[in-house]
Amino acid sequence: MDSIDTKRLNETNMSDRAWSGCAVLFLGCSSPAHNLLSVYKDEQGKFILFKVIKLTLIDSAGGMDGYEILKLHDADPFLGVELKFMTMPCCQRFLESYASGSLLQFLSQHASRLLTLPDGVAMETQLKAGVHTLDHSLQDLGICLDHVQQSQPVRLRDDEVTQLEQQLQNSYGPPSQPQQEVPKNCFLFQKRVFDDRPLTSADQQRFAAHVGRDWKRVGRALQKNCRALKGPAIDNLSYEYEREGLYEQAYQLLGRFIQSEGRSAKLGRLISALEETKMITMAEVMLGIQPRD
Repeated sequence: MDSIDTKRLNETNMSDRAWSGCAVLFLGCSSPAHNLLSVYKDEQGKFILFKVIKLTLIDSAGGMDGYEILKLHDADPFLGVELKFMTMPCCQRFLESYASGSLLQFLSQHASRLLTLPDGVAMETQLKAGVHTLDHSLQDLGICLDHVQQSQPVRLRDDEVTQLEQQLQNSYGPPSQPQQEVPKNCFLFQKRVFDDRPLTSADQQRFAAHVGRDWKRVGRALQKNCRALKGPAIDNLSYEYEREGLYEQAYQLLGRFIQSEGRSAKLGRLISALEETKMITMAEVMLGIQPRD
């Protein structure tokens, strides 16, 4: 897929602060028995579905900054997610992820895990900006970017979304908790005790599949106590595996950590690095934690 050409970026990029736009991401499911609108209308299901959407956006937009959810609405047979973008680079990353199919892959992974969808059930998406269906213009992401910018948001964030955001933050618990006695060879995360086992190749694969563009942040947190990741090692990995993409870069990072640290390359060290970089949802993914009721 072609990137947005430099000329168009220069023409459009007046200033990140001045740039904004709006798009609506429509989400659906191939199985009538797992209709997302039915999930959304259930209070418990609504929260879990919101978490699926948040995780998908974090993965596809490369983090939590530069965009916000304004509203969730019934767009039968789809669930509409109205998005406001506050910076052009964030919108560009989102569009590239959508066009490449990565967003759909992230959505399917998180929905399968959190909504416990059976095998063979596929997720469906559609993307619009104003009257324009962007799925028809994905061969020219510059045009899509223009349509998003021309579609300015007409509302503030819905109160329901604000409540869901707060509920999601509260689900992680208060920032400081009384100390809990932790058995030897274990570690504590969200008041739960986990076995501090050595990292495995399966951990590598899970980490690489979900961490996205944030793999360097995690690497810099790990490098404090890992000689193999100090100095230019992380940037060298980025350059060496640039053509292979983010998955391989992240996979090689954790592989380098495991190879260097041996039996000391424990799960607890990775979770600590994720907590340090405030990647709590990624830590949950690594630990296989299901959403709270």
